[in-house]
Formats: sequence, C-alpha cells, structure tokens
Amino acid sequence: MKKANREKMKMPSEYDFSKGVRGKYAKQYRQGTNIIILEKDVAAMFPTSNDVNQALRALVPIIRSHSP
Repeated sequence: MKKANREKMKMPSEYDFSKGVRGKYAKQYRQGTNIIILEKDVAAMFPTSNDVNQALRALVPIIRSHSP
C-alpha cells in the first residue's frame, strides 16, 4: 500500500483497541447469526434477548394449534 493511502486510513486517536481481543467472536459468528431488528416500541417491552425468547416460546403452542 502506498504511504499516502496509509496516511488516509490512520485510525483516529480517540479509538482505543488496546484491550481488544482478536477473533473473540469468530467461533460464534461461524456457527451462524440471526439478527432481528425490533421496532423501538417492541424493544422497550423486551429489553433483553432472553425476554424476547420467552415471549416467542409462549407463542409457539398458539401458532402450532392454528397451523394446518
């Protein structure tokens, strides 16, 4: 890479990755991800992923009973 390009790509000084861990989530990412974006009003009702999972599990029997 040319020096001029490296200068453009320098990280701003306010970013501090000194305590970062390389590949910390690599294994988890390889297993697959399923990211769902909740609307703000829904997210307010379910602040954690555990809350969302519990609510969805409660709906499973209802959905199954109405499925053909």
